[in-house]
Amino acid sequence: MQHILILGAGLSASSLIKYLLDYSEEFNWHIRLGDLSVETADAKINHHPRGEAFYFNVNDDKQCADEVQKADIVVSMLPASLHYRVARACVDLSKNMVTASYVSPQIEALQEEAKAKGVLILNEIGVDPGIDHMSAMQIIDRIKVEGGNILSFQSSTGGLVAPKYDNNPWNYKFTWNPRNVVIAGQGVSTFIRNGNYKYIPYHKLFRRILRTEVLDFGEFEIYPNRDSLKYREIYGLDNIPSMFRGTMRRPGFSRSWDIFVQLGMTDDTFVLEDSENMTYREFVNSFLRYETKITVETKLAKYLGIDEDSEIMYKLRWLDLFKPIKIGLKRATPAQILQHILLKKWVLEKDDKDMIVMQHRFEVALGDEKKTIVSSMAVEGTDQTHTAMSKTVGYPVAIACKLILTGQIKDAGVKLPLDESIYKPILKELADFGIRFIEEEIEN
Repeated sequence: MQHILILGAGLSASSLIKYLLDYSEEFNWHIRLGDLSVETADAKINHHPRGEAFYFNVNDDKQCADEVQKADIVVSMLPASLHYRVARACVDLSKNMVTASYVSPQIEALQEEAKAKGVLILNEIGVDPGIDHMSAMQIIDRIKVEGGNILSFQSSTGGLVAPKYDNNPWNYKFTWNPRNVVIAGQGVSTFIRNGNYKYIPYHKLFRRILRTEVLDFGEFEIYPNRDSLKYREIYGLDNIPSMFRGTMRRPGFSRSWDIFVQLGMTDDTFVLEDSENMTYREFVNSFLRYETKITVETKLAKYLGIDEDSEIMYKLRWLDLFKPIKIGLKRATPAQILQHILLKKWVLEKDDKDMIVMQHRFEVALGDEKKTIVSSMAVEGTDQTHTAMSKTVGYPVAIACKLILTGQIKDAGVKLPLDESIYKPILKELADFGIRFIEEEIEN
């Protein structure tokens, strides 16, 4: 019997856990699921005879080492900042590890030691990062085999609410970590366009958008991710003239979100005085100049150069931003208060379903011929447990875990899923779960 250790029982792990339990009889697996909340872990195991839930605290070094030692493979679904502790134990004890999160500098530093011990630390095997890597590399490798030259690569992903449940004026609901949504894009975004490096500061980010259409799901807008340039090396496209990665939202979202950025409401670096007694209206007014003869709404519209009857103002009013509702958060930053307000309005209702959309766009030269390849994916959630986010994060992790345990993936070191031996079987099986790309070619 092989023993699988899963650390973290959060929402994004739901489909992963179900997949491994579903295959546990066939492959003779036993799954141990550790979490700070035993109740949450118990609910995910759901009395399965080959599953076991237990209390786990990653900061307990002895417990971490003991659990890793007993496992044949470790899957870390913990918060990203905690993966290194697990990875360190896995390398020390010669155990393979899989995680959906980005490679941190600490984990990257384990490369030589892991390789020498024959240990695989497979990272970035979720949705973004993960499915984006694998689906892009499948096309990139094919183009290279055909002798083509990639002139431009644009890749974008969005976690949104499924169209049937898209019923608010923002066309958006939280489908993953709300804090990450609120502070997204901070810093400088970098990309390259026709050989020219471009830099977009945070206060201009949500005004520099692109537009695209995805399959039959209509139009989307795209704002730039922070660092698109590092993917040139990752994808073996060092000399590519154009490289851009972005995040997708429905049209109109970015220009409205930019209001919060311009006011300072997404700032997480300072605490507002007496925030627990402040109202939503006072929160807005705290970022505007002191004037007593005009309303907060008029001041805001005047400051931002928008009409009081504009669609943007309607969206702000819909969030109750101008109402005297007490915030009730002690020593809160602007970003924390904004998140608190949005959570009242952008929550998924119990019958709502989410959606993940992803699209790659390649400009390719093949001899004298030039063409555009557009590869698009859209996945809807099944329910509030097996969301699109949970499925697109969890299934690739679970499939990778199976392939490692069955000896079909034999790599060692700190790896991303960029090799055909990894991405080909995973993408093939993902298609069985409805996670597949539709490819179109457009002659230029």
